[in-house]
Amino acid sequence: MEGIHMVFAVSLLIGLLAAALGSLVGLGGGIILVPSLLILGSFWDAFSWATPQAIVGVSVIFMIFTGLTSTLTYMKSGRVDYKSGLIFLAGGMPGAILGSFLNRFISGDGFSLYFGILVLLVFFMFFVKRKERELINPKGIIVTKEINGTTYTYSFRFMAAFVLSLFVGLLSGMFGIGGGSFMVPAMILLFGFPAHIAVATSMLMVFFLSIVSTVMHISLGHVEWNVVWAFIPGAIIGGFLGAKINQMLKGNTVVWILRIMLVLVAVRLIWDGLSS
Repeated sequence: MEGIHMVFAVSLLIGLLAAALGSLVGLGGGIILVPSLLILGSFWDAFSWATPQAIVGVSVIFMIFTGLTSTLTYMKSGRVDYKSGLIFLAGGMPGAILGSFLNRFISGDGFSLYFGILVLLVFFMFFVKRKERELINPKGIIVTKEINGTTYTYSFRFMAAFVLSLFVGLLSGMFGIGGGSFMVPAMILLFGFPAHIAVATSMLMVFFLSIVSTVMHISLGHVEWNVVWAFIPGAIIGGFLGAKINQMLKGNTVVWILRIMLVLVAVRLIWDGLSS
């Protein structure tokens, strides 16, 4: 019984931290949850169930709750760009379906290596200088949004958004990361989204992509229902806390903490993948 309590406590803590960090910077939480379970599964028998398919099955359900609580919080502050979010979902949903199907062909060692490389790419993306674009593309979709008395205007082409979100949806379904890991930097760097709007809109996308991915992974038999419940409380609480903290922070301290965590996780996963 004591062992069960320990596993629940660890699962709750991982879920809480993953959801809080994911909601805070719009990643969704999977980028923290998935590698954490991979690492735990490599040395703790209580997590021996953690195959790549089972981990992704847990992650996509986990992110439904993280995405829901954080999106509702961001909606109250008026930071969600619904129009852009729906356009991104047009490409993201079919990508998530395809990615969920492709996940079944990835082995354990290969999953650690590929996911480690993916995390490393996300790490480097956070070092790309972020700046607001001054020029609005008259041929693109133009969005004007007001937050706390400040008006923001930005634009993007439909086809560019569709292709990008298709790729992000593919990664979401295949690796269970929610898609925000790539979507947030891309929205800011490529389309000129203000950071707070990008994060909030990304969580809306994470919520719906996770629902699509969950349906696919359930149909493929990838969900370990006896362990999923242990992560849900952390997902709900962490998603709410991360969104609240996001509205209070102006510095980049949390982003630096996330950078450090990402590079440590990436190195560990790549090492495990190459040494197996």
